[in-house]
Amino acid sequence: MRQLYFDYNATTPIAPAVQQAMLPFLAEQYGNPSSAHALGRAAHEAVEDAREYLSALLGCEPEEIVFTGGGTESNNLAFKGLAFHRGLTGGGHLVISAFEHPSVAGPARFLEQLGFDVTIVPVSGQGVVQPAAIETAIRSDTLLVSVMLANNEIGTLQPLKQIADICHSAGTLLHTDAAQAVGKIRVNVDELEIDLLTVAGHKMYAPKGMGALYIRQGTVLEPLLHGAGHEAGMRAGTENVAGIAALGAAASLAAKSLDASCERLETLRDRLQQALRTGVGNRLVIHGVSSPRLPNTLSVSFPGVLGHELLARIPELCASTGSACHSETDVISPTLAALGVTPAVARGTIRLSLGWYTSDDDVDGAASLLLHAWEALQR
Repeated sequence: MRQLYFDYNATTPIAPAVQQAMLPFLAEQYGNPSSAHALGRAAHEAVEDAREYLSALLGCEPEEIVFTGGGTESNNLAFKGLAFHRGLTGGGHLVISAFEHPSVAGPARFLEQLGFDVTIVPVSGQGVVQPAAIETAIRSDTLLVSVMLANNEIGTLQPLKQIADICHSAGTLLHTDAAQAVGKIRVNVDELEIDLLTVAGHKMYAPKGMGALYIRQGTVLEPLLHGAGHEAGMRAGTENVAGIAALGAAASLAAKSLDASCERLETLRDRLQQALRTGVGNRLVIHGVSSPRLPNTLSVSFPGVLGHELLARIPELCASTGSACHSETDVISPTLAALGVTPAVARGTIRLSLGWYTSDDDVDGAASLLLHAWEALQR
């Protein structure tokens, strides 16, 4: 059975060129980057080359990149690193949006237990955080505002430049979880005026367990891991050279094809959307359709069915009912709850996310399978 993969927002396959970039550091180039001999120097150069590739993609300086074990670690480092540096005894205030990923909401809740105040800002019914709501939420003791760049379930893009202006006018730092955006759309930290930005390798054709945190120069965090001072003292532990080389290669690939890939994926996404709309009619709910969205993401609700039952009838289609973190339950995801959709619409929702290897035939095949399964469930 040929699989049709429409779950790129959950994870991406490792690109062949990325895999090739890893292989030497899994075999003959096994040196420790901190060693002074030839094998160590080769490993060190690979790490720094990758830092340059990723910084070029983000429009920052290489020394502003800290490699981590993934997006979750990067988000935790942003929150806890800032809080620990400022000191826990005095507390402070944090602002997040209502549909942040659990790796942002979780650290915020943890710090709340330590005495910090957390304000959760609502989102509109079209999945957008309103800058005015951020302005209202900020207090004199607000340490950090965190708003994701692109929502992982419905793909809506957030007005981060306007939010950044508000934060900086109030003397507050802005963090964004850009795991779903980097490599899919243009992301420039200076244009957005971001202070902290999270990257997840497995969302951009690199391996799982590899990520990075952009830290604007002058932003001081306390490390989560203390030890021998790797990553400019921000993350102790011998570097995952193969994973870092892979992330660098993925960043280089993305930079070369970003505009063309964005245009192609948007065309495919719209083709899929139109096919489903034609088959179901106006009862098909398209989440965030009136807002700017990622070019690869389509979140739709089929009327009269449960999303997980619909997908269960199509074993050859790899898709999800929402975030991979919630795809196996009937519980309404935080994203859809934040949008204020009805329980019936939420439970009929599936997320279809496309990627570099999605073809026209894949789109047409997925649409046909979904419509046939929906019609069968209707009967």
